[in-house]
Order: sequence, then C-alpha cells, then structure tokens
Amino acid sequence: MTTRSINPGVVLGVNPAEESIRVGPLSVRFLVTGESSSGTVAVFEVVVPAAQRLMAPAHSHDHYEETIYGVEGVLTWTVDGTRIDVAPGQALCIPRGAVHRFDNDGAHDVKVLCVVTPAAIGPEYFREMAAVGRQSAGGPPDKAKMIEIMLRHGLTPAPPPPA
Repeated sequence: MTTRSINPGVVLGVNPAEESIRVGPLSVRFLVTGESSSGTVAVFEVVVPAAQRLMAPAHSHDHYEETIYGVEGVLTWTVDGTRIDVAPGQALCIPRGAVHRFDNDGAHDVKVLCVVTPAAIGPEYFREMAAVGRQSAGGPPDKAKMIEIMLRHGLTPAPPPPA
C-alpha cells in the first residue's frame, strides 16, 4: 500500500487492509477501515457465491448504520422480516437496531459494497469469524463462538425464528 501522512495520526492510502478474508464461502475485502478514516466510515466489498446463505445468525447493531450497494448479481436481504432484493446500482440503508441477514438465492455470484457509519466494525471481526469456520473442519461452525465474537464487535444476534 502506498501511504502518505497529511496530519499527525492521519494516513492516506488505498485499500488499507490489502487482504481478502475468506469467511466460509464469502470473501470480504476492506477498502476503507476505521483507522484510515478517523473512525467515520468503513467500506468493504463482499462476494457471495451462488446459492449461499449467511452462516451467521440474523443480527442487529445499535451503534452504526450499514448501507449496501449492489455491484453484481442480486442479493436478498431480510430486514425486520421484510425481504428486499438489492440489484446492481441499488442501495439499501439498514438502520440501527434493525434485525437483518442476507442470502444469495440466485445461480450467479453476487458482489456488494457495504458502508458502515461510523466505522464500528473492521477486518478483525471477519478474521475471527473466519477462524471459527476453519476450526469447524467442514462441519457447521460453533454457534456459541460466533455469537461471542458478534457481541464483542457490537452485533446483537437475533433469537432464532419460531419453528
């Protein structure tokens, strides 16, 4: 990464994380982190393979908004019980406290851009979730570990839907 300091504590650079984090079948790549934006915004892209469901439980966050911008394919979000398709060129703002999750119900991979304001989540959350997935050795991930990581990073898991 090429960087340049403009003021004490502020460093300019492109794609500060310079890594793709594999969380199960998903790929996450940070373009802007809280460290590079003085905590104002985090921006990351997520690639969701065809026919994949989010492995983490539905969740909410009380300390930040999350805006999703469709880049490729259609990703179906469920926000407070309402299903919403986000296609290329469309944006969905998920307000603080709204319970949400996503699924790729299509036959093609999907790419979205996620913008979190303020930057309350960063690459470390996804690295920790990836480690839980790797520890499962191909089986289902340890839900208790996933929930502990979510809570520590400001995400509140939703109770499971009624059977």
